[in-house]
Amino acid sequence: MDDLIRRVGTAHPRPVLPPEGGEDDPGAFLDWLGEAIPLVGSLGITRMARDQDSLRWELALTPNLNDKGTGFGGSLAAQTTLLGWCWTTLWLRRRGYNRDVVVAEASQRFLAPVTGDYRLICRPEASSSADVDASGPAGPGSAGQVSRETGAEAALEQRLAERGKGRIALVQQLWCGDTLCLEARGDYAVLASEPPIAAC
Repeated sequence: MDDLIRRVGTAHPRPVLPPEGGEDDPGAFLDWLGEAIPLVGSLGITRMARDQDSLRWELALTPNLNDKGTGFGGSLAAQTTLLGWCWTTLWLRRRGYNRDVVVAEASQRFLAPVTGDYRLICRPEASSSADVDASGPAGPGSAGQVSRETGAEAALEQRLAERGKGRIALVQQLWCGDTLCLEARGDYAVLASEPPIAAC
């Protein structure tokens, strides 16, 4: 059991990369995430799915209640930030990168109380507002969506190739039924890989 307890200042081992062009298994990734970031086990994530350029979590409200019986803003803000981190990490892993990702800047706008189980959807900011809104009440996969790599994704890919590091802006929306309750935005930095240590 002691082996599973996280140690301060010690990085948690990353899972093996998926086969080239492949996807991480959502359940296995969430299991790893819960080990790597202990808070994850308390967030009420019930499902994770990717659809084209979006990543979606479905969440239970009960673990995230505030004193008024609605969604606690601190939990919701943490979830939007972490979902963006997951989007970036999984995007990198599909391309064969095993890199450190950090949030550089994040903001949220709370629009309505969260009164039931909900879903969070994350995608690159470069997607048009019509694309972002299309995954609202009906969820990702709504009619009208097309498969594409956004300009933000292409720009990150180019920066990684040229400089070995980069940054991407992502937006998150929280939907409770047909109600948009929260909009968030975050800048996520992909750190340069450390050069291998030379043998003595």
